[in-house]
This record gives sequence, C-alpha cells and structure tokens, in this order.
Amino acid sequence: MAQRSFDAPVGADSGWGDDVPTPAAKPASASRTTLSHIMSAQDANLYGTGHGGVVMKLVDDAAAAVAGRHSGGPAVTAAVDELAFLVPARVGDLVHAHAQVNWTGRTSMEIGVRVMAERWNESTPANHIASAYLTFVAIDPEGRPRPVPPVRPETAEDHRRFREAEIRRTHRLARRQAIQLSRADDEAADVTG
Repeated sequence: MAQRSFDAPVGADSGWGDDVPTPAAKPASASRTTLSHIMSAQDANLYGTGHGGVVMKLVDDAAAAVAGRHSGGPAVTAAVDELAFLVPARVGDLVHAHAQVNWTGRTSMEIGVRVMAERWNESTPANHIASAYLTFVAIDPEGRPRPVPPVRPETAEDHRRFREAEIRRTHRLARRQAIQLSRADDEAADVTG
C-alpha cells in the first residue's frame, strides 16, 4: 500500500477528504501566539542552565496553539524540521515563544517559533535563544487529515517566511524521496544478493 504524504500540494489527490472544499484564507497575524515560562531551578539541566527539553515543550505548545487557531480545530505535530539553540536559557529567565503560521499546504502548516529570554527582574533587552520550524497537520474527529485555510502573508517579513518555508518543504520532500529510493535499492540488493 502506498504511503500518503501529509505534504500533498493543494489540489493534489491526497486521498483524504478531497471532496471537502479548502477554507477561506486567513492572514498570518490571525493566529500569532506567544507563550511564556519562567525558568526555575526545577527546569535546570546538569550545567545549571535551562533544560533544552523545557524549551522544546514550550516551542511545541506555542506551535500547537497557532496551528489549532489557524486551522480552526485539532492539529498534531508531524515533524520538527529544525530546532536550533543559539544560547542557553538561564534559571530566572522569563522565556517567550513567539509563534506564527509561515506556510500552508492542503492539510499541513509550517509554524515558525522564535524563542526569546529576558531576566525576570531586570528591564534589559531580551536575547534570541532558539528558533524552530515545525510541521503540523490538522485532523478531523476520526484523526484523518483535513483541509486548512491558506495563510495570507501580510508583511514583507511574512512573505520572506512563506518563501523560506517552501524551500524547507522542498528539501524535506527531496530528502524523504532519496531515503525511500535508497531503501528500495537496499531491498532489491537483498533479494538478488
């Protein structure tokens, strides 16, 4: 049986609800969300800085809120394309995960998250500590992918994010295809070998 892709382009035969019309486009600003967390001693790793897993959960939670808002219902994490830690969060930092929809396909969305940290008791500029790109898929009550509204970029920054998300998607699909071809070659070699 052929494996279905969550990244089927708009109008492609995804096999899931193709008779369901695509919802009306939504502006990028409609679902922007910020979640915040104070790094406490319980969040520290062995080095005394904020544990990366705490930041990862904050990133996923913020992205899930954006995906649910944009799609108008449940959405699940399908992939984390990138999570780059730039500098560590420290105990006592107020950490903010700013998230927005960068790109949409038929049933999937790329959510970008920028993580900033500032001291909880100082009025100094926040530091950019991490960035992430996650793919979410909207699901119906039976857990099947469902159509999402197209995102409508509003600013020059939104347009840049949209273009870069398309590049990441192209690379993700090419990587997946290359891996599948490699595995097929290995299986063929095992059969003939």
